[in-house]
Amino acid sequence: MYDAVDIEDRGKPTVTLVNNGFANDAESASRARGIPGLRVIPTAVPCESSITADIEAGIDGALDEIIAALTRPLTAEEKSPKAREPEKPARIIFKGSLEEVNRFFYRRGWTDGLPVIPPTEAAVAEMLTGTDLPPGHLLGKLQSRDGKATIEKIAVNAVMAGCLPTYLPVLVAGTINLLESEPGFLGYTTFGFSTGSWSPFWIINGPIRNQINLNSGSGAFSPGNIANAAIGRAMGLIIKNIGGVRKGIEDMGVMGNPMKYTMVIAENEEESPWEPLHVEMGFKKEDSTIRLSFPQTYLQHWPYGSDAGRILGSVVDSMPRGMRYNIVFTPAHAHNLAREGYTKEKVKQYIVTNKTMPAASLRAQASGGLAFARTNIDLLPKEGVVPVISDPRFIKVIVGGGPGAFIAQLVGGGATPGQKEIQKIDLPKNWDKLVAKYKNVVPAYAKY
Repeated sequence: MYDAVDIEDRGKPTVTLVNNGFANDAESASRARGIPGLRVIPTAVPCESSITADIEAGIDGALDEIIAALTRPLTAEEKSPKAREPEKPARIIFKGSLEEVNRFFYRRGWTDGLPVIPPTEAAVAEMLTGTDLPPGHLLGKLQSRDGKATIEKIAVNAVMAGCLPTYLPVLVAGTINLLESEPGFLGYTTFGFSTGSWSPFWIINGPIRNQINLNSGSGAFSPGNIANAAIGRAMGLIIKNIGGVRKGIEDMGVMGNPMKYTMVIAENEEESPWEPLHVEMGFKKEDSTIRLSFPQTYLQHWPYGSDAGRILGSVVDSMPRGMRYNIVFTPAHAHNLAREGYTKEKVKQYIVTNKTMPAASLRAQASGGLAFARTNIDLLPKEGVVPVISDPRFIKVIVGGGPGAFIAQLVGGGATPGQKEIQKIDLPKNWDKLVAKYKNVVPAYAKY
């Protein structure tokens, strides 16, 4: 749709064909770019179809509409579309009980389906103690609605998600990452990526991990830790409520993804034999950072043994074909790998060298014309094997998880190597006092 808008801006008429199920997405995209009346024709062509008969039948069925849309004179509204004046919301939009507030927010489409904490004036003011930036400070505009990502709006969504004020610096840095990283916000929407159910995955490094009690150990990806749960949830609400990315309209993931509720982990730097991820990416060890990628698949697998060959062999054998890879080794596996001379770079190189597929299989995929196999078939060998991963920089390795043997892989999208994908977290002047105030907000489990 954005291409059609750019062509229209050059004075050339367009008609855009979309699958029937994407009509709302197409309208939202054209409105976001200032042409609400862009002529769009829904068709019966199946998504990602490689069957010529189905494609031709769908086009034949829409051909008369295509001709009519290209030749019909412009209406007055199409010649000069009028921008809608944005409503100026009141400071207080609703009063009621907790249940009534949640029903009101849910009916407005402002929640993720779970109950929220009402963002009262007092709660938002307390959240804002987590930054030295003024409430009206504008970080930028988030797609798809070009919503203004101000500090106060971030704080409102943080309250709704159940965050503590100590998480606000992380959310500010995460929002900057969405605005500035190469895949950025497009990783979450159909506009920029695809119908894959991409989930923002946040890796946090540096001293802030322990200061806000982020989990990097047993069950790091499981529910139960407020920092991991609330930070990821808040970023999801920021994406939804400020960016305007709504399920089934702007976010057209075919299957959806439960990881979109929250996917946050801290790297276990203390038990790692290697340099932490943020140091590997150019930051100082004493810096705190947040790194963004967009996996759509999470898997755990059992290694074949505890030595390096069996650990890495299981990684290679279990690894699905994708574009970017995040691999989480337990401290025990990391130390076993390091003991046999494996650095993070050597681990990546082993995977690149050994993760191959038959050239004939890739040729068959490419000849089918599917989106995931956009490969120049003329450049492929006819026999032998070809590498699945072309560059070790597509792989990120961190240490996390608890005692046990499982290895985790998160596979999907992310930044092109060399492009921005990580953001430093800036702390307010009152940081030490704020940490002391909330440091003991941790679960204390009763013994059975």
